[in-house]
Amino acid sequence: MTTEPLVRLGDATLRGTHADGVFSFKDIPYARAERFGLPEPVVLSGERDARTFGPTAPQGSTRIPGVDLEGIVGPGWIPGDDYLTSNVWTPDPTATGLPVMVFVHGGSFTGGSASTAGYDGSSFARDGVVLVTVNYRLGVLGFGSVPGFPENRGLRDQIAALEWVRDNVSAFGGDPATVTVFGESAGALSVCDLLAVLPPGLVRRAISQSGGGSHLLTPAQAAVTTRAVEEVLGGPVTEADDAALVDALTRVALGRPDLTVDGVRDPLMGLSPIGPVLDGDLFHGQPVDAVAAGAASGVDVLVGHNSDEMNLYLVGLGAALPEVTPEVLAFSVARLHPEPARVVDAYRGAGRGDTPGELLAAIGTDFMFAVPTARVADAHAPHAAGTWRYEFTWRSPAFGGLLGACHGIELPFVFDVLDRVDFGLLGVTPNAETTALATSVHAAWVGFARDGDPGWPRYTPERPAVRRIGPEWTTTEEADGKERAVWNGVR
Repeated sequence: MTTEPLVRLGDATLRGTHADGVFSFKDIPYARAERFGLPEPVVLSGERDARTFGPTAPQGSTRIPGVDLEGIVGPGWIPGDDYLTSNVWTPDPTATGLPVMVFVHGGSFTGGSASTAGYDGSSFARDGVVLVTVNYRLGVLGFGSVPGFPENRGLRDQIAALEWVRDNVSAFGGDPATVTVFGESAGALSVCDLLAVLPPGLVRRAISQSGGGSHLLTPAQAAVTTRAVEEVLGGPVTEADDAALVDALTRVALGRPDLTVDGVRDPLMGLSPIGPVLDGDLFHGQPVDAVAAGAASGVDVLVGHNSDEMNLYLVGLGAALPEVTPEVLAFSVARLHPEPARVVDAYRGAGRGDTPGELLAAIGTDFMFAVPTARVADAHAPHAAGTWRYEFTWRSPAFGGLLGACHGIELPFVFDVLDRVDFGLLGVTPNAETTALATSVHAAWVGFARDGDPGWPRYTPERPAVRRIGPEWTTTEEADGKERAVWNGVR
């Protein structure tokens, strides 16, 4: 049976949907903003149809020939003026005190959306959580360094969304004092950035899935991308329309610009030409340093990465893993470390790979995800709030098993949507093993949001416990192999 429930927000009434015990309300504006301006609160009035998803942020195509990733990257650009919106799933809008989870999507800061099928919040609502997904500005509009305008507009959108949740989530049955912000990939990097700048009390807990707190670009690095975009445009970014900005940034990204400037290496490893900036306003240093100084001392934190993150890029998006040559390996690692030969020798000696492709995948996984994740855990662990850490180890059978525990592979399990969404390339299909794993992973995330406990020991300076999540769940205090010591002092 399906009905159309109503929720009152101030002077507005939202008309949503109700099916199988879950109420959903979609395309709810949380802010409005001029193209390069700061987000401003929005006041709604009258009745609003909240039964379907709305526009998404301007972005390039999310479709790759022969590759289906729509389950985790979304439908792409759906044009419309008001796309700073949220979607809400709740078990009961008349309830009180339900835990709240706010998901920040990934997509390299250039793509993705809150309406992605794989981010359906029904399973969270079924288990007593109010689940919120949010859109934010992407690409040049969200993260381009534009003289005369504020930096980090996409992050400021996320802050505005969290403020909207604080002020309005009780109308959906949620407790504004029990909010968990979580995200994956660019969303996880955003979560770690937010830990450094959010005012106390706006969130109670945070989850970073494949992120880190040391990826801010310097102003000089951000300027490289702005200049490159303007060269493609033939003029200032402020004079180009949205479609032209998307096209120009896409062309720049295809050229894989080297953002190493003034001896500072590209913290995004070439995976995106754009991202949050060390602006001297929101950020006066890398977020991990602010966390170490106590910026998130009142926030429980769960951080983790997947064992084979880079296989998504080196296998799934080009099947290039077997084609990496020793020369490509040496060149690529030299962009990450001043002593590339020492790094390769350390990883080969630790058994992290035999071929150049395998070694590059392991090194890239650690540089971009595993080591920054460990640093955030180490920075947060001495403070009063709890710290937990995981490594997702379940290996996809796709591409003959080469895809492994790649970037994004945990998402279907976290959202527990295997029976409702086709994950195509990722090779995640419902069977006895995957269904049981989804039940367990999802329960751990719900438990953390509800009680501040995912179900395994805390990560502390004395006992750096890491939960390995896969067909078997184990706990180790020796998750970081000796080879990762090559990154000491390197960012």
